[in-house]
Amino acid sequence: MEHENKKLFISALRITSPVFLGYIPLGIAFGFLLMGAGYHWVYALLMSIFIYAGSVQFISVALLAAGSGLMEFVTLTLLINLRHSFYGLSMLEKFSDVGKVKPYLIFALTDETYALLTTTQVPERVSKNKFYFYIAVLNHCYWVAGSVIGALLGSVLDLNLDGMAFVLTALFVVLTIEQYYNSRPRFPFIAAIGAGVISIVLFNPKNMLLVSILIGTLILAAHEKIVKAKSTAMLTADTDPEKRL
Repeated sequence: MEHENKKLFISALRITSPVFLGYIPLGIAFGFLLMGAGYHWVYALLMSIFIYAGSVQFISVALLAAGSGLMEFVTLTLLINLRHSFYGLSMLEKFSDVGKVKPYLIFALTDETYALLTTTQVPERVSKNKFYFYIAVLNHCYWVAGSVIGALLGSVLDLNLDGMAFVLTALFVVLTIEQYYNSRPRFPFIAAIGAGVISIVLFNPKNMLLVSILIGTLILAAHEKIVKAKSTAMLTADTDPEKRL
């Protein structure tokens, strides 16, 4: 059993390596920013453990520096992380039988963890809940480690962080490419590109993420309905002798 757990952990470690390469430098950037705003490194540790939301944590630094109130934090966090409701709906089946780790998996469902859980096949004859847990907790540890390292270094170093935030975009690109090669259906990628273009052209770029998610969801729902209708029609034609003639 111990050997199997070790083997499963190593497998999860290998799978999460792209996230490690993205989370460490991005977490370091967050730690630097938090220290630059005048906060102790412990805040970086606590925020990364209990909030664990990269974009929200970056924005929270600016809000803290501006003296914003609790309601502003809550409202902004809900708006930014609203996309996770779509993630959760698509994970209902995968998380239906994961046992006691389910609450943590829900909490730790970041964009990158979601991408890995939806594209990675669970190894044969292993515990699915352990495999998912290892992936989620490793990604969480990467983020916490990066944040703390950045905060500690920020207390003694003065570095230029221009362009550091692009690490998150680069990480998304890598994970999207990996999803493309590991997924047979190509239509979801076409729908995502189309939704992104429509939202940029017709709506405010500041709101394009949420709008593109909504548009993409509508496109995929319509496509699914059309596919089911065609399948039903073909099945009816195959079973109806008069239509076959």
